[in-house]
Amino acid sequence: MSTLKLRKIGNSYGVILPKEVISRLKVEEGDSVYITESHDGYNISSFDPDFEETMKAFEDTYRQYRNAFKELAK
Repeated sequence: MSTLKLRKIGNSYGVILPKEVISRLKVEEGDSVYITESHDGYNISSFDPDFEETMKAFEDTYRQYRNAFKELAK
């Protein structure tokens, strides 16, 4: 567990993530990270939970209309 200090950056606030955290998230400068609220606090992740939900919806639709997608791909 790491303690991070809140810092003023322009009109906003931010935290500086330690090098070990950046490495474990597999991100680098300019990449996006996502914060989600959970029952026990907040989680920081390098994947977009909305994108995952969208992909699941597409996979369900794709299974249902597989033949139509194959025809459209021609």
